[in-house]
Amino acid sequence: MAPYFFYFLAFLSILSALMVVFSKNPVYSVLYLVITFFSIAGQYILLNAQFLAAVHVIVYAGAIMVLFLFVVMLLNLNKELEPHKSSLLKLSGVIAAGLLLVTIVGSYRGAAVQVVGSAMDTPTYDNQIGLVKNLGKVLFGDFLLPFEISSVLFLSAMVGAVMLGKKDKV
Repeated sequence: MAPYFFYFLAFLSILSALMVVFSKNPVYSVLYLVITFFSIAGQYILLNAQFLAAVHVIVYAGAIMVLFLFVVMLLNLNKELEPHKSSLLKLSGVIAAGLLLVTIVGSYRGAAVQVVGSAMDTPTYDNQIGLVKNLGKVLFGDFLLPFEISSVLFLSAMVGAVMLGKKDKV
């Protein structure tokens, strides 16, 4: 049953990702992206990573996609009102995309590939891997110092953003 569910979710995520790219209406494109995120969360559940699936749905499909949808609707994109881009700007975009493609291909050529059997094929599958309890033990046990350092870094970034956004009273 699990391989069929995997193939269904894989087909759904690829199809909806293609619809994101080929959809002419930006609102529909954002909604297809939400479907893509939900199907990827289903893949996380198949991998027994329930915490990652929940965070993925809450953060990406919830918060970020609502923000994207709000921005798309706020901008009210019209082709008639949009300024036309120069040929030089289009050419620089094509060159930048080509350089990115060369960089990605070069990094894949230099990477070592190791084929590992899937978790469904191995008889000694540990079903306790993706649980929140084990994640908390590792996070607050082995990685306590980096976790606390990152929390201080996030706090300083929030304070910096508030200070930059605050208006000076003259």
